[in-house]
Amino acid sequence: MLFNSYTFIVFFVIVLILHNLPFSWKTKKINLLIASYIFYAAWNPPFILLLWLSTVVDYFVGKALYTQENKHKKKLLLVISLIGNLGMLCFFKYGGFLLENFTHLVNLLGVNYHPAKPNIILPAGISFYTFTTLCYTIDMYRKESKPVQSILDFSLFVTFFPHLVAGPIVRPPQLVPQFLTPRKANSQQMVQGLFLLSLGLFMKVFLADGMLAGPANTVFGSHTALQTTDAWMGVLAFSGQIFFDFAGYSSCAIGAALCLGFVLPQNFLFPYAAVGFTDFWRRWHITLSSWLRDYLYIPLGGNRLGKYRTYLNLMITMLLGGLWHGANWTFVVWGALHGFYLCVEKAFRDIKKRSPGKPMFVTGESHLVKASFAPSLHKAPEGSFPPESNHPKTVSNFILALGTFFLVNVTWVFFRSANFGQAWSMLHSMFVSNSGGTPVLTYLEIAKVSLIIFVLVIAHWLMRNTMVLPVANKMPWWLLGIVWSVMLVLIALSQNSGGAFIYFQF
Repeated sequence: MLFNSYTFIVFFVIVLILHNLPFSWKTKKINLLIASYIFYAAWNPPFILLLWLSTVVDYFVGKALYTQENKHKKKLLLVISLIGNLGMLCFFKYGGFLLENFTHLVNLLGVNYHPAKPNIILPAGISFYTFTTLCYTIDMYRKESKPVQSILDFSLFVTFFPHLVAGPIVRPPQLVPQFLTPRKANSQQMVQGLFLLSLGLFMKVFLADGMLAGPANTVFGSHTALQTTDAWMGVLAFSGQIFFDFAGYSSCAIGAALCLGFVLPQNFLFPYAAVGFTDFWRRWHITLSSWLRDYLYIPLGGNRLGKYRTYLNLMITMLLGGLWHGANWTFVVWGALHGFYLCVEKAFRDIKKRSPGKPMFVTGESHLVKASFAPSLHKAPEGSFPPESNHPKTVSNFILALGTFFLVNVTWVFFRSANFGQAWSMLHSMFVSNSGGTPVLTYLEIAKVSLIIFVLVIAHWLMRNTMVLPVANKMPWWLLGIVWSVMLVLIALSQNSGGAFIYFQF
């Protein structure tokens, strides 16, 4: 079921009515759990079995991990959880990819091996709910939080429909405590939630699908040599499309949860105003970047094992982060580029900080959190805003932000391209003058993309140290009403252009 569908509107109205009726809190949680299963079953009902399996296994394994004192048995239980979760993810998401690469390898070695191509359907949201349940069992192994006492609460934590399919990736301390006592949105939360839901749909339906998807698809779907202008406009269109698409989904998820009285963590904080790639990953897909830091980068050693190991750990983390997005080597290259950017940035930052009598690389994860990767935004109090930035809004920092945005767009080429051939062709068109190429975009499309991306970057820069709701709260009621009304009208006019969210395929 899509947020940008009439079916969801009917579904959500029914859920809101049931949640506000005078039922017991347990009954309301059961209603939310059933609604979440219905929401997920709208894609493919049999895959609910995977949700049940993951939920039941991790609930009981998590409780056993927390109470088990025998180190060997503890590790065995953790391995069972990892095999169960990562095994499902590898089979459904990477089974075909692994078989294809194995086939290429053995054929290069002279073995004539051509197996039938497997017909595996990717369950919606499997990457997201796998990471959600993994963090629970790992936390139980580390005893960083207490086990969830009720299987109803744990099931709702895993399957809560706003975050189920495409995040934000929530952790038990962020959501489970909210299930312990009755929650219902007050009037302010309801208005804010509906506003965020409207804003998310506007970003997705009107901007991502209605305005930018067409030019992006035209350019990346072209089989002829492109003019440089068209190539750049296509990449910029996708850059805006993927932000409006994914940030739009996150806004819808946070808004829908808020309408029910629940708070989900922020996932985007104006990333195209980032000054450098450390700052970018503080702002883009925050819940994933913090997950990768806490459950991959730090366990690998973080920056505690010397500068070369720090670079290696950053690269491994970003390579696997790229592979998490999809079973294609282009995603690995996308992650590798981000890892390379982070390493270069860290090297320059450490050289700048070096002074006589001080080590170039300090140890301890506090340095990591502040400098090498995304900060622990999930540990901030509810409703808190981005941590203080070391990058004030100066002209020089704005130029650096434009440079960061430029390099981000280079990485999007690999993210969007279906294969390396298409990526190299696109990069060649972008950086080698090709005035003889076939124009594929109209002047109107070029003007439209240019205007939207210009406004997007400026808006991100102006909003980089705040968030949407505080700005909306400061607006006069009549102005907020006009803005809201315009968004709703444009959503209604653009509804036929809406499609599935991009991150559903991840």
